[in-house]
Amino acid sequence: MSAGRAGFVSLVGAGPGDPELWTVRALRRVQDADLVLYDALIDARALHELTKAQCFCVGKRAGRASVRQETINRLLVRAARQGKRVVRLKGGDPLIFGRASEEIEACAKAGVPVEVVPGISAVQGAAARLAAPLTHRALARRLQVMAGHDHGGALPSDVNWQALADPSATTAIYMPRRTLERLLATGIERGLAPDTPAVAVVNATRPGEQVIRATAATLANAVASSACGGPILVMLGEALLPRREVSAVRGRRTA
Repeated sequence: MSAGRAGFVSLVGAGPGDPELWTVRALRRVQDADLVLYDALIDARALHELTKAQCFCVGKRAGRASVRQETINRLLVRAARQGKRVVRLKGGDPLIFGRASEEIEACAKAGVPVEVVPGISAVQGAAARLAAPLTHRALARRLQVMAGHDHGGALPSDVNWQALADPSATTAIYMPRRTLERLLATGIERGLAPDTPAVAVVNATRPGEQVIRATAATLANAVASSACGGPILVMLGEALLPRREVSAVRGRRTA
């Protein structure tokens, strides 16, 4: 590290899991880093092969002890003030449920330069593995992304049920394992069609990936009976149907 060199922080998206889905810039930032603070879902073995930097896991997993966000913020600022190139490596994209706003604000208050290196989001990675479009001219004119739980792990109190029930949208729900049954049941009560195609992808793009296809009415039971562990992403919408079924759906819509 050069004497007197100004440090900075890079919030870097590592994609949904598969290291080959990193962007070129993400790879360069990690290779050039002095310090890497990485999330729990990052492949630590691959990370250590890519960089000579100090690497520390600061990830959060449900039901486990984890590093507080305030502590992560302080580590980022302190290391950057020491002139270090600091990478905060996050699963997916930093700006989608990555708590990037808190880290950007901490750096801004401290006068530390900060950049964001986008990554392939979990929903993009999962959809790509399924070869399933997230939008479709005849079936899905809108993509919406929501969190499956609030800060306390419960079903969020501000779910837009009308948007969830919109048949012209594809909905991606992040980390809904604890709330899935109630979320889908309430969604159906509020207008979500029970036969809406539904897919749960566990460990998307990672070893042990599991795909569960069902409907809005049956997905929660299918997930519960699968005994699958790991991060889960749920997608709802008619664009997710296998391609051979799309023409039949289009005919039903336009009749």
